[in-house]
Amino acid sequence: MFDTILIANRGEIAARVIRTARRLGIRTVAVHSDADAKALHVALADEAVCIGPAAASESYLRGDTILEVARLTGAQAIHPGYGFLSENAGFAAACADSGITFIGPPIEAIRVMGSKAESKRVMSGADVPLVPGYHGTAQDLDTLAAEAGRIGYPVLVKASAGGGGKGMRVVRDPADFADAVAGARREAKAAFGDDSLLLEKYLTRPRHVEIQVFADTHGNAVYLFERDCSLQRRHQKVIEEAPAPSLPDDIRRRMGEAAVAAARAVNYVGAGTVEFLYEDGRFYFIEMNTRLQVEHPVTEMITGQDLVEWQIRVASGQPLPLMQDQLVRKGHAFEARLYAEDPQRDFLPQTGRLVRLRPPAENAHVRVDTGVREGDSVTVHYDPMIAKLIVWDETRDAALRRLHRALADYQVVGVTTNVAFLTAIAGHAAFKDVEIDTGFIERHRDDLLPPPAPVPGRGLVLAALAVLMRRHGEARAAARTGTDPHSPWLLATGWRLNDDNHHDLRFLDGEALRTVTLHFRAGGTYEVQVEGEGTVTASSVSLDDGTLTVVLGAERVRATVVMQKDDITILPGAGLVWRLRLDDPAAKAAETEGGSGKLTAPMPGTVVRVLVDEGQDVERGAPLMLLEAMKMEHTIKAPAAGRVTAVNFAAGDQVAEGVELLSIEIEEGKKA
Repeated sequence: MFDTILIANRGEIAARVIRTARRLGIRTVAVHSDADAKALHVALADEAVCIGPAAASESYLRGDTILEVARLTGAQAIHPGYGFLSENAGFAAACADSGITFIGPPIEAIRVMGSKAESKRVMSGADVPLVPGYHGTAQDLDTLAAEAGRIGYPVLVKASAGGGGKGMRVVRDPADFADAVAGARREAKAAFGDDSLLLEKYLTRPRHVEIQVFADTHGNAVYLFERDCSLQRRHQKVIEEAPAPSLPDDIRRRMGEAAVAAARAVNYVGAGTVEFLYEDGRFYFIEMNTRLQVEHPVTEMITGQDLVEWQIRVASGQPLPLMQDQLVRKGHAFEARLYAEDPQRDFLPQTGRLVRLRPPAENAHVRVDTGVREGDSVTVHYDPMIAKLIVWDETRDAALRRLHRALADYQVVGVTTNVAFLTAIAGHAAFKDVEIDTGFIERHRDDLLPPPAPVPGRGLVLAALAVLMRRHGEARAAARTGTDPHSPWLLATGWRLNDDNHHDLRFLDGEALRTVTLHFRAGGTYEVQVEGEGTVTASSVSLDDGTLTVVLGAERVRATVVMQKDDITILPGAGLVWRLRLDDPAAKAAETEGGSGKLTAPMPGTVVRVLVDEGQDVERGAPLMLLEAMKMEHTIKAPAAGRVTAVNFAAGDQVAEGVELLSIEIEEGKKA
């Protein structure tokens, strides 16, 4: 067993590895960029070393620097986590040359399975079933187009290297093939440094089922059952579960045996995941990930095994802790990936400070894997995942109820998240009935992403009372420091000369202006009137550490209210989030006129491609520019028909959030 392990990663997976290592009595070394100097994984490790600037290419992807840190700190092994260098054969080889154990598979296995094309050739020789496709070395457009025609549309264009949905396009019409290939090449080159592609027949309603495999240096190989990862958007997993529901037992067994055959075909060692598409009683190999998967906790929950511990033991030369006939599964588990992203804006990644971050309480049924704490920031430099929420129970229905409740209890303020979206999935009837496949989210998009609804009257009442409590606190502070602590002008009681004591508050609910009037009554009671919605009596009002407690009528109500200057976020429970802004007429008057046709960068990034020229006429929704941010391409589209009057950046330019990218002179009467 190792004495010291270096974790060549960051965030929740680094924290995850550190916790297992600590339980095993192993000393840990964390590496971090300048941006991560105060990160959770740095605080958890026994020692931490800065390896460069925020950009991953100058820090977490610098294998030479990481190896030097390992030598200086006495680390005997390196755990790469997932992403970054975890599937980099060159880094694994450099570890071997340095006499440091790479906690991962053999170099040749990484190389073969890292190429989707070569892995499929090897799997074909091992009698592992494949999706019809093209995995050849000829990469010219004519060859690819001809092969797509042979396979038959729709086809899936995929990057030969890497994964995570990068460099992947579904093409349904031959006329769109060239553009799809160009986009996939760009994304693959940026993500993996390799723009080679392969083609596959696109199955219409498949499920994505993967098998967790493990092998050691003693010739043993097992599978730890399967996970269903069908719920995806942009080919990235959203909610995973284990075991795969409604899967025939003979398919489970055959799929597991095929996965072990795949591992043996490349002399695999360590943790790996063999991914299949399943449709109409048949399954097809798509790829093997030569690392630990993001969703590995659901396998741990149903098997009771620590897969990171298995990795460390196998890498140190020990045999697998259990053989196939000793492995058992129990119950059902779900994992939901909580991201800083805006589902209403096509899941655009968000950045910002986590002003409030309160996960549900962890216990035997609920687990939270995270790499951030309250007060940390989600930055543009790395993946915007906040946490993985994992739940377990005896049955799928019971586990799904726990997932729904745990999501409702999750409190995140400071960035927009996908919590409401995840909650909608967990509560959807089709998901409960296992009517799932990789098209689930798109098929039920209207249910899962309804248009934003106005904040209900209760939300306005709670916001108004919270503002009042804040003003009470400010008034008391001013009275303590003022020259006349008894001045009526310092009161927050709505006192006014020759008039009823009241406050008039105006809130912006999206673009709608809504008014609330609070009338002060004896004994700390208020009558709160929401314009157009009637009046409610409020009493016993208090605001303590963001928790607002009030009796509305005869009902006692508690809600979390977070105020950032004039921005107010209300979390009333059940996963609901209401956002308002206290209206400031002066600030509103200073805002730029809406519908001006000025298109700004939604976040920092790099201009990949400019699709229009100055003077060009465009229609509403026309793509104008491709922007890469947080490892994904985002299309800037025309908000209305008009003429492009300015293009301010060229391909390759770095842009900051909020800068003006292009301007359009919008046709009269067609403003967005």
